[in-house]
Amino acid sequence: MLKISIITVCLNNVDTIEDTLKSAQSQSYPSIEYIVVDGVSTDGTLSIIEKYKQIINKFVSEKDAGIYFAINKGISMATGDIIGVLHGDDFYMDGEVIAKVAHVFETSGTDCLYGDLQYVERNNPGKVTRNWVSGEYKPNMFRKGWMPPHPTFFIRRECIVKYGNYNTTLRQAADYEFMLRMVYKNGIKMRYLPGVLVKMKVGGASNKSIMNRIKNNLEDRKAWKINNLNPSFFTLFMKPLSKIGQFFK
Repeated sequence: MLKISIITVCLNNVDTIEDTLKSAQSQSYPSIEYIVVDGVSTDGTLSIIEKYKQIINKFVSEKDAGIYFAINKGISMATGDIIGVLHGDDFYMDGEVIAKVAHVFETSGTDCLYGDLQYVERNNPGKVTRNWVSGEYKPNMFRKGWMPPHPTFFIRRECIVKYGNYNTTLRQAADYEFMLRMVYKNGIKMRYLPGVLVKMKVGGASNKSIMNRIKNNLEDRKAWKINNLNPSFFTLFMKPLSKIGQFFK
C-alpha cells in the first residue's frame, strides 16, 4: 500500500485551519503521513492545531522565509511514496479524496496527478465563487498558458528527489515553476483525476490581491527562463486569460 504524505503549511490561519485539519482527519485512506509546518503563528492557530495532534505525524513551528521554504521543509520531513500539499486555507472535497488519489497511482503507474478545484467564500465555504475544471493534459498545453491547480497536484517523492524541490528564488510562482519543470521539462507521467479534489477559501496567499496576481504573472517568465525553456509569444498572456472562464462554470 502506498503511503501518502500530506503537507499543510500555515501561518496565522486561525479562521481557516480547523476546516483544513478536519478534512485531513476525515480521509478514509489508512496510510497517510500528515505533516504540519507552521511559521510561528500568534493568532490562536497553534491552539487549534493542538486539538488535532492525534492525526499529525510530524509537526514543526518555527520561523521560515515563506510558503515555499515551508513546503520544502515539509518535503524534507516526508517519508511517503506520494506527496501532496494542503494549505491552511484549503480543504478536501470529501473523505475519499486521498483514497481516489492512491488508487490512480497504484493502477496507472503515473508519476503525478491533478484534479479540479473550487474557490469558495472564506466565511461561507458552501458558496462556490469559481470553478477550475482542469481537463485532460496534452503535450504542449503549458505553452498554451495551461497549468493544473497546485493544491490538487500529487507527485511521487522520487521525482522530487530526482528533479529538485520548490525553487525559493521565486516568491509567487514557485508552484507553477515546480510543475512546469516536472511535467513539461522533464516529462514525468501525469494523469487527470476528474472531479473536485480541493476547495480553496478566497483570500489565500496566492489570490488575496490584484498585486499578488500581477507579481505571479511577472514571475512566470522567469520560471521558463531558469529552466532554459522558451514559451511561445502568447503563453504568458493566455495563462491569466484562461482563468476568466472559471467564473462562469
